[in-house]
Amino acid sequence: MKLKRYEKNPVLEPSDDWESKAVFNPAAFYWNDKVYMLYRAIGEYDKYISRIGCAISKDGFNFERLGNPVFEPKEDYEKWGVEDPRTTFIDDELYMTYVALSKRSGPPRAMFGRLGISGDRAKEMLAERGIPRIALASMDPAHLDDPDNLSKHFYRHGYITPANVYQRDAVLFPEKIDGKYIMLHRPRNWIGPNYGTDLPSIWIAHSKDLKKWHGHKIVMHPEQKWEEEKIGTGPPPIKTEKGWLLIYHGVDEEHKYRAGAAILALDDPSRVIKRFPDPILEPEKNYEKNGDVPNVVFPEGAVAIKKEIFVYYGSADKFCCVATADIDEFIGI
Repeated sequence: MKLKRYEKNPVLEPSDDWESKAVFNPAAFYWNDKVYMLYRAIGEYDKYISRIGCAISKDGFNFERLGNPVFEPKEDYEKWGVEDPRTTFIDDELYMTYVALSKRSGPPRAMFGRLGISGDRAKEMLAERGIPRIALASMDPAHLDDPDNLSKHFYRHGYITPANVYQRDAVLFPEKIDGKYIMLHRPRNWIGPNYGTDLPSIWIAHSKDLKKWHGHKIVMHPEQKWEEEKIGTGPPPIKTEKGWLLIYHGVDEEHKYRAGAAILALDDPSRVIKRFPDPILEPEKNYEKNGDVPNVVFPEGAVAIKKEIFVYYGSADKFCCVATADIDEFIGI
């Protein structure tokens, strides 16, 4: 099964000032008959500091963006960027996981040549980079009725992943299971004999307080040719009759990003019921093949509206796009 791209993609392109270079990797959630998209934005290439903007839609396709960032670096642990948000509701609270950078990261290596970065300068920039970690923020959704002031209402919980563990992909399930919060994450440096995998994989963990996480174990390893370098989480899982629908990303040896899907057991999401062998979305369009980082489709947001799923993804680290599918057809009901 393949996702169907919106014919008028991208739904969001770079604009002015703080989002003039790139808008991509959007989270999404549905609230009061509207789709909210929280997206990563870049306003300059030198420091490459990300902020998070917000755009709102009544139909899931046509978005109006707010004029200012709704979340931007504030604390020391995120002073060099807040990136790649994922959002979900748990017990009537809106939660957002995001990548927090305490040290300078700079532009992706794929952009170095185009920006004239080479030799010693390139080595220096790579050496400056710290280890990204996942942080958590939350908000009472009542504040969504005042969108122009959203930036005032996020509460920061700090890091939720350990130090010295390279993390860029973590999502929370939209409900507790057996009274515990459940997280899927991708610790990139948990590889080798001590971890039971040779490649970065998707892990699961549980917590009683969203701070300390326990029971870490692998849910899925890379299996197919199109995910032979690594796999990682996408949007938070969506509950269906067949199980938890997990949309994730896979990367091949040529560093091409595709989207895949799997179904996890409702009562034990560490158990995979079904895994689609072929990608559900891959770089085919010009806006997916050409951008700041070529050949990337990166899903981070998904909402279910009636019987249709809307998947929001970043393309080529430059644009925000959407693709859809009938949920029942997609999971084979």
